[in-house]
Amino acid sequence: MTETFSGSFTQQEPIPDEAIEAALAVLRHGRLHRYNLAKGELGETALLEQEFAAQTGARYCLAVASGGYALATALRAVGVGPGDAVLTNAFTLAPVPGAIASVGARPVFVGVTESLTIDLDDLAAKAGAARVLMLSHMRGHLCDMDRLMQICDDAGITVIEDCAHTMGAAWNGVPSGRQGAVGCYSCQTYKHVNSGEGGLLVTDDEEIAARAVMLSGSYMLYERHLAAPGPEVFERIKYHTPNISGRMDNLRAAILRPQLRALDTQVTRWNERYQRIEAGLRGTPGLTVIERPEAETYVGSSIQFLLLDWAADKVQEALRRCAARGVELKWFGTPEPVGFTSRYDSWRYAESAPMPASDRVLAGIIDMRVPLTFSLEDCDLIARIIRAEVGAVHQS
Repeated sequence: MTETFSGSFTQQEPIPDEAIEAALAVLRHGRLHRYNLAKGELGETALLEQEFAAQTGARYCLAVASGGYALATALRAVGVGPGDAVLTNAFTLAPVPGAIASVGARPVFVGVTESLTIDLDDLAAKAGAARVLMLSHMRGHLCDMDRLMQICDDAGITVIEDCAHTMGAAWNGVPSGRQGAVGCYSCQTYKHVNSGEGGLLVTDDEEIAARAVMLSGSYMLYERHLAAPGPEVFERIKYHTPNISGRMDNLRAAILRPQLRALDTQVTRWNERYQRIEAGLRGTPGLTVIERPEAETYVGSSIQFLLLDWAADKVQEALRRCAARGVELKWFGTPEPVGFTSRYDSWRYAESAPMPASDRVLAGIIDMRVPLTFSLEDCDLIARIIRAEVGAVHQS
């Protein structure tokens, strides 16, 4: 009898009881706006920022409305403006070039390797083209951060890290988001903590932090922040920094604080599932598993593999066959964007030239979510289905 999978690839775990109780407390007192505080109250959002700064080892943290807002705020805070070039990955999601375009800047795309990380040779070749790199740790894959930072430091490039898929990850023990000037994280439902939408920004630079707070819409209430620079820093920038409101509210912050305290446990659970699927896929004819570097501590909330040099109709057939058995795979190489999938030549507001080596990789990338609602037995079953259907198409 043919095995099928009946689970959901979009069903998250319930919000933890502790987070629900914290949210109810906010709803009962009604002070959802982050600056609407009772006498002596610190506020959920300010406490979230203080706790996440400590968790990542950052001096400063700002909670905002979304991960995409954090990215655009980081660009503005480091001084990117209209017409400026910003280096970024050819393999990323639409909010990354979107953030660059939102400030009037121009994305300059850097290639992708078969490890699904930014091509450091291509980055070195293009280092003179821009003074800022928005580095996307796409789908949770970290490049050699030591070499990347050496390239950028030598070229005077400021690095903004897009850590939407790497909250809880690290390179050589350094948390993702802590090597560049700014780290930006997402709290959207399909990321590692779930407040529906939301974002976090961390930095050690006091002027970047102060500009980000002002940009987020603090008015002159910056002294209510617990993970921000002192008032003397705001005095230097407050008259020259626009308000582009995008604050996080106390309700979402209340939901997030307990989840962040449990992040290490959740990372372990994701990686158990990832590793079961990865083990089941190894040796499948025609399928390339993405090897993880020893220096990388990853978060396996999704898994990718390559169908390198497959004809497009064969890729589509394999995906159809897996879908018929209940396994939802996403193809990043599709010529037209579908759902969250996309590729650099899809964003026609941004000029780009073909990159044949990267195009070959992009044409073969297959992606799958790994929600924590999957059991380990589910993961074994999913791997068997993919192995059988990909193998069958390859051999045909």
